[in-house]
Amino acid sequence: MPDIAYLPLSPAQIDTLGAAGCMAADWSRVQVTPNFNPEHVVRVQFAGEIRLGNCDGQVAGSNGLSKPAGIYDAYIANCTVGDGVRIARIGSHLSGYRIGDGACIEDVGVLQADSESTFGNGVQVETLNEGGGREVTLFNELSAQFAYLQCLVRWRPRLVEKLAHLADQEVKSARSDRGTIGRQATICSVARIENVNLGDSTAVRGAISLVNGTILSCAEAPTVVGAGVIAEDFIIAEGSRVTEGAILGKSFVGQACQIGKQFSAEGSLFFANCEGFHGEACSVFAGPYTVTHHKSTLLIAGLLSFYNAGSGTNQSNHMYKLGPVHEGKLERGCKTGSFSYLMWPCRVGPFSVVLGKHTRTFDTRDFPFSHIEAKANGRCEMVPGLYLSTVGTVRDGQKWPARDRRTAPNRRDLIDFDVFSPLTVGRMLRGTARLKELMKTTDRSVKVVTIEGAEVRRVLLRTGVKYYRAGIEMYLLERLISRVERAREAGNQNLANCLSVDSQAIFSGEWIDLAGQLMPQDRFETLCARIETGQIDSIHDLQKKLTEIHSCYEKDEWAWTVWAYQQHFGREVSSMTTDDLKAAAKAWQGVRTKFLKLILNDASKEFESVTQTGFGIDPEPSQREADFIGVRGTYEENKFVQQIEEEIAEVARRVEAI
Repeated sequence: MPDIAYLPLSPAQIDTLGAAGCMAADWSRVQVTPNFNPEHVVRVQFAGEIRLGNCDGQVAGSNGLSKPAGIYDAYIANCTVGDGVRIARIGSHLSGYRIGDGACIEDVGVLQADSESTFGNGVQVETLNEGGGREVTLFNELSAQFAYLQCLVRWRPRLVEKLAHLADQEVKSARSDRGTIGRQATICSVARIENVNLGDSTAVRGAISLVNGTILSCAEAPTVVGAGVIAEDFIIAEGSRVTEGAILGKSFVGQACQIGKQFSAEGSLFFANCEGFHGEACSVFAGPYTVTHHKSTLLIAGLLSFYNAGSGTNQSNHMYKLGPVHEGKLERGCKTGSFSYLMWPCRVGPFSVVLGKHTRTFDTRDFPFSHIEAKANGRCEMVPGLYLSTVGTVRDGQKWPARDRRTAPNRRDLIDFDVFSPLTVGRMLRGTARLKELMKTTDRSVKVVTIEGAEVRRVLLRTGVKYYRAGIEMYLLERLISRVERAREAGNQNLANCLSVDSQAIFSGEWIDLAGQLMPQDRFETLCARIETGQIDSIHDLQKKLTEIHSCYEKDEWAWTVWAYQQHFGREVSSMTTDDLKAAAKAWQGVRTKFLKLILNDASKEFESVTQTGFGIDPEPSQREADFIGVRGTYEENKFVQQIEEEIAEVARRVEAI
């Protein structure tokens, strides 16, 4: 709030206030701006140091109605009130706040900030492991990447120590003897708010209790806290909505999240664009785009991102030995089917689907896009690579960027959306090698092989290799073709130059998924070392470095692609001729077109006669089909189908151009 020259109340102003039922133990401690209007202050008792703005104009109330500014029926202690503020019907008291211009506060029981509060900053969240040991410190600038480093890189104690120091700097900067209610903030019909900072344009309507927290908000990304919400020891970031009886305890809600419909979260972190309704989360690290919409869903002690939980999904971190100390990791893009159950510890490879009740642990990290289903005895049965060419996988890659709701100027979480990347394709390369080795070493009489707790029918080893080979080749050839196309668009006609690796690129065979941000292992190691040695000594510096790494994604990806191309095809990209490029383009056209046609075939199943069951009120087939078309449309008219068909045509055009 800018420095303002406040003046003592004049005798006439004191008389006007007194006549309107206002009181103060010491009027000399009440100071006002030169344009203060005492006529809009009625039945108010002042205590301590008070600073008042002009109390003029109109304010947008909680229901959208325009209401006069001023202070009515309130007890106010040690507050600074901006211009054009409306405060009305404070049941107990309003104490210890700086209130921004144009704010509206109505029908509030208690609204107070104690001296030296940190407003949720500094709260230690026991995420991922209820038994402790992976605590993440809450602070206003917390990002998914910082949380990942502090939570999951516990094998580097010096790094953990330095990260704790960086977080502590942020906590100290948040400490204040006054709370803040931002410009144009709205608070109405709330029973209790204690030690909570509210940013500009925050709207709190009908909440029950908010204690020790911060609601970050701005005009570009207003944050809403709605009816029945109870929250303690929390931070809610810009553009989020926490509504409809949600309960938060020791939790962080990142930018543009939606939490509501009686959802409860304890000791959990939710980053950009997460959604939580009806269910429960306990000690969950929910990376970007984690979604749970259904009742009876319990997410507990899991590392998740780009995740979708089916109804009744249940997870257990308690093996009845040393307490709830086990963890699970569902890597990016996983889904769990209705009433699935997972007994931690487990680790599921990217973009896999988990069905059934699993009572044994398993690790499928090297087998992305797999079908994982529990057998009757609770053991895990896996079909490697089954979901590489399904409609759901393609839609996932399209929907996440389109559903980024973040509108705040500063997007803290850095996100790489690619479904096919050095991370997932690298896992396919590893998975292929393991499947081939099993094909060689397993006797033909063996019907089932076990890989890290997951059972695979021997006849599916070759099928898995086929799935992965297609995915690997499609990705590598696509990267090659795209590289050449971009070079042509930039006017670079020299093939060797366009296929060369940028001098600023970093190559690593292994890649890391840092809660949504992909990077080579070597960049990750260098980042950690710079934090440990003090070269990165603030949250600002860390975010800047992470952003630099994020901007190098395509350069690093190409360096990896060049290496992987040689590994898979046995040919150096740097030595390719124009004839080699033409052959590669034709090969890409074949594998990509086949992939897209498989997607279309999968989509066509949604229009088969069996899916029309239940349509039409009479059994007449023609009526059933007409009813289905009236609701779902035809296969040929479906927008997704048309998009895929257009992409097939586009592939042909791109190859012709090359």
